[in-house]
Amino acid sequence: MPELILAAAINGGYISPIKFLVYLVLVYLGLPLVAWVHRDAEALQTRHIFWTAVVFGTWAAGSLVWLVVPVFIIGLLIYLLVAGAAALGYVMHRNALVPEFQRVGTAQHIKGLISREDKKLITLKSFLFITANNNEVPTPEPKTPEFFGYKAAYDLFSDVMWRRAYDIILSPGPENYSVIYYVDGAALKQQSITKDQVEYLIRFLKGLSNLDFNEKRKPQKGKFTIFREQKRIDWEVSTAGSTVGEQVRIKLLTQLSITKLGDLGLTTDQLEQLTSLRGADSGLFIVSGPRNSGMTTTFYSLLRNHDAFLNSVCTVERQPTSNLPNIVQNVFKLSDSGITTFAKKLQTIVRLDPDIVGVADCEDAETAQIACAAARDGKLIYVTLDADNVFKALAKWIKLVGDKNTAIAPLLGITNQRLLRKLCDQCRQAYEPNKDLLKKFNIPAEKAKVLYRAGKVIYDKRGKAFPCDACQETGYLGRMCIFEAIMINEQLRNEMKSAKTIAEIVPQFRRAKMLYLQEQALRRVVTGITSINEMVRVLASSKDQKTEDNEENT
Repeated sequence: MPELILAAAINGGYISPIKFLVYLVLVYLGLPLVAWVHRDAEALQTRHIFWTAVVFGTWAAGSLVWLVVPVFIIGLLIYLLVAGAAALGYVMHRNALVPEFQRVGTAQHIKGLISREDKKLITLKSFLFITANNNEVPTPEPKTPEFFGYKAAYDLFSDVMWRRAYDIILSPGPENYSVIYYVDGAALKQQSITKDQVEYLIRFLKGLSNLDFNEKRKPQKGKFTIFREQKRIDWEVSTAGSTVGEQVRIKLLTQLSITKLGDLGLTTDQLEQLTSLRGADSGLFIVSGPRNSGMTTTFYSLLRNHDAFLNSVCTVERQPTSNLPNIVQNVFKLSDSGITTFAKKLQTIVRLDPDIVGVADCEDAETAQIACAAARDGKLIYVTLDADNVFKALAKWIKLVGDKNTAIAPLLGITNQRLLRKLCDQCRQAYEPNKDLLKKFNIPAEKAKVLYRAGKVIYDKRGKAFPCDACQETGYLGRMCIFEAIMINEQLRNEMKSAKTIAEIVPQFRRAKMLYLQEQALRRVVTGITSINEMVRVLASSKDQKTEDNEENT
């Protein structure tokens, strides 16, 4: 009998060294799994003793069954099935308790395991977060709540800065947050983000901006900074509660560049007209347009058109967007002693006898009347009004002053403006325009044999996208300003006074060679600087825009 056992052992009849090695390796690998389940369940505070016992018990039972089953492959399958079922059960349980980006076993998790952790941490250090108190935020330890917030913020701002977005709106929904970027004045919807991930993001941003973590209903506002490639980028974050979650707005804080009149985009005639204001001793000029149309830039440029060393130049503003050298900028605040209204602030400034006064956001009758009186008394006044065109600006001004003749008497001129996105030179696409479309806009066919529209994303045979690196898939890069402008001489002033309605003033302005905004925009369309879609988006109603979108794409 001993001889038979020895012969069987030599010939491998009872134990195969290779199979036994495989058995030992796979059984040994089960131990780290048991240890991980114990640590993970304890960290998640979810019955860690129960789950550790379940996973350990199934691992041990599977190991014994595999050992006694005479057929190796069957024992292996039983072991993997039993041990794997317990591990899978725990993974499903713990994944239901954590946010999506913390789940294990998902495609995103496996992809993260493949990439090295140290490389990921180096990537996260490509720019720095600076708190409202000017403290640098170090990269948190991986797999901590602080790290998840840090990474969510890093991913968001990496995308935001690549796409050139300056305003980000995060709006809560039933399950996810919708995300909207504003790029070159246009709202671009982005891929939604899970609520869990946004909660980590909000907590991190509140920490950066020195806001209250626990306040989720009342509006809060704060600031923080990002340093990237030795460049300082300041941001403002606003939060406010809603019935479905906190709303978040992140806004880029930029110092408005002081632009010269010649760089505004005025036509040659318009530039000559506005430059002539430099020689005016008194009167009133209206800068108008809708919000976010570049009015402040034009307003500041007109003030800078005057020699601040030879003239006393000042402004009254609610919130200056840039510092004007050698110009006194007066900011209206309710906390000012004895000054309860914007109009009284202006009146106080006028009494100091400046030569030139800029009045930003002239939106009430008392302010308009004080500005009008100052212009009649020998001062040069610039005011900004929120209006859609020159005629509406004139009508609004007359209504604010309260008397047509009084309002028109000191008037030197009016501008109205819009900002249009410029087509990306790298990816814009030429097309032959529809003849009916040209006819509708009174564009001579011989002058517009080819028009241009925003380029589309190109795909290869495998469906891989090749977006334009210059414009980041938007088809547009940067913006330009177009103007309606009318200068009012004595003859035109008298005609305006004798007109009974604004409608009667329209042909008078046309005889003075004023071009409408649409006419100015069409010139840019014909020269290929912008598209008809963009012109319609800015100037027309949504219904007309939809019609023109269809026509341009034919």
